[in-house]
Amino acid sequence: MGIVRQLQHWLGGSGPRIRVSDFVPSDHYLRLFADTFSWAEMVEAVERSMARRFPISTRVLLALELLKAELSCSDEQICSRLRTDFALMYACGIQDVQADVHQAHFVLPEVLCRFRSRLDDALMEELLQIQATAALDAGLVSPEHLVVDTYASEQGSQRVTDATTLYKAKKSRRNSTKRR
Repeated sequence: MGIVRQLQHWLGGSGPRIRVSDFVPSDHYLRLFADTFSWAEMVEAVERSMARRFPISTRVLLALELLKAELSCSDEQICSRLRTDFALMYACGIQDVQADVHQAHFVLPEVLCRFRSRLDDALMEELLQIQATAALDAGLVSPEHLVVDTYASEQGSQRVTDATTLYKAKKSRRNSTKRR
């Protein structure tokens, strides 16, 4: 029952086929987010690392894991949202869907949890390297101006971080050279 339930959407949807990209505007933030990743390389790295394949596409699981943090969702929320959100479907690489109102989830939260448990530090480092290389190649970032804030904080937070300390030091140095 478990694997059939997980694959039910792809095995036999009863409604009409819908092209997902037709419903997601080209400037939608999830479409822009999804289009910046080197999905083929990242999926290949994950599949190399994991001996056992999951019943759901690695591309879908990887995208859900990345989007879960981006959208501040729990496993249940992101899996439920995947059922109706065309932008999320697009970001997960789903191109066509069958409209079936009886299907509760495309991906069960348990599958996403098992997938996450197999993402080790070495694999995460490889995925980060793939994405950093792709961003550099596309000219989206420059290594000269890249500052990584390892602590997430809200806008206007008074908490001191390495990034704010570095920023203030650079600003102070610029101001002192202007005065001379």
